[in-house]
Amino acid sequence: MSQTCNIPDVIDHAALSSFQWRVFALCFLVAIFDGFDTQAIAYTGPAIIEALQLSTSGLAPILSAGIVGMALGAMTLGLFGDRFGRRPTVMGAVALFALATLATAFATNAEQILVLRFLAGLGMGGATPVLLALASEYGPARLRGAIVTGILLGLPAGAMLGGLLAAQVMPLIGWQGIFLAGGVLPLVLLVGLYFALPESLQFLASRSGETEQVRRILARISSRPLAEDVRFSVPEAATRTSVRALFGPGLARNTLAVWLTYLFNWVAWFMFLSWLPTVLKTAGLPVEQAPLGTVTVNAVFILCAIPLSILLPRLNTRNVLLGLFTLGVLVSLGLSLSGDNWALVFLLVGAAGLGIGGQQIALNYLVVSAYPTSLRATATGWAIGLGRVGAIIGSALGGTFLEWGGVGGFYLALAVPLLLALVAVALIRGSEKPSGGLVAAH
Repeated sequence: MSQTCNIPDVIDHAALSSFQWRVFALCFLVAIFDGFDTQAIAYTGPAIIEALQLSTSGLAPILSAGIVGMALGAMTLGLFGDRFGRRPTVMGAVALFALATLATAFATNAEQILVLRFLAGLGMGGATPVLLALASEYGPARLRGAIVTGILLGLPAGAMLGGLLAAQVMPLIGWQGIFLAGGVLPLVLLVGLYFALPESLQFLASRSGETEQVRRILARISSRPLAEDVRFSVPEAATRTSVRALFGPGLARNTLAVWLTYLFNWVAWFMFLSWLPTVLKTAGLPVEQAPLGTVTVNAVFILCAIPLSILLPRLNTRNVLLGLFTLGVLVSLGLSLSGDNWALVFLLVGAAGLGIGGQQIALNYLVVSAYPTSLRATATGWAIGLGRVGAIIGSALGGTFLEWGGVGGFYLALAVPLLLALVAVALIRGSEKPSGGLVAAH
């Protein structure tokens, strides 16, 4: 009689192997290049406006095209990952955003850049959920949150490295050189992915004829051989719930409040990230130094994300978000009055990494604390969908606010969605858990 082996149980009870670390490292590198290419248009924006003689608002459709592509990529490539496997989907996503970014270096007009940014967005948006799924499937349950958080930090790390590169070399190689680097380096990584990135064990176990490959990989993880006739099992997928359930008894108010929180926070965050180098240049900072704003905000975000991810399970998520949004509003008001006092400007830009970006970490816990387990996957998916709508709106409107109100008006406009998000969080009904978390009132 053949032995049955539960794949997650083997992973959960084994120490982390060098094979798993390799998977996590490759996923982190994909996230770094994803983050680099996502923000490439932001820190090259001022130079592109000048080179192509665009109005400030003329950059908005290009910024929005990338965000729209990311939203569609997250929805479509996630399905591809479930149907055709994580490995080919991650590799296809990397190839798509690398080639589109590389081609951007040779674009000669705004229309070409817009199309290429949309295509790059498809790859960038599609890569993230699939590589997170792959990494979490190779990680033990006890470390899964830390693994996912660590890989997600590759996105702001890539944006920060891109900003440093742009500040140092863009005066020498032009804006096209940034896109050359953003295209060639992921293509080099793609070669490494081809030889070193494994397929999801759960996906392999669901397909006939892949038992031997699953057995070999699990033997490397558990450091012990498995029987030749072993059979592998994985947990059944959770039952899909309907969106209507999010508006069930005691949940409608929370659902609307959570959706509005995601929507307005992403409006502010992507408006700030997408337009910051252009705003700093408009305020008088030399164009070669404008990308340092992106470096500063992402560096602070990374530094704050790690302690936040550790502390949040022990804190009241609602109160944390209220504090962060209050800080974000104050930072926006301070920036509107800072003029060209660059020491103060960069101090406040750094504070925005926590006051506007820190919510990106806390929002994950908001959904967990506001819904019962059976609804969390559906609630998270729809909340992130509303967030992506906000990202599109923020990227599209930033240039308009900058043209209408100047630098001060842009920062004042940034405070509006933060205030609305603050109100939305305050509307969430909850009660304290003994551990300090927030639970929905039913």
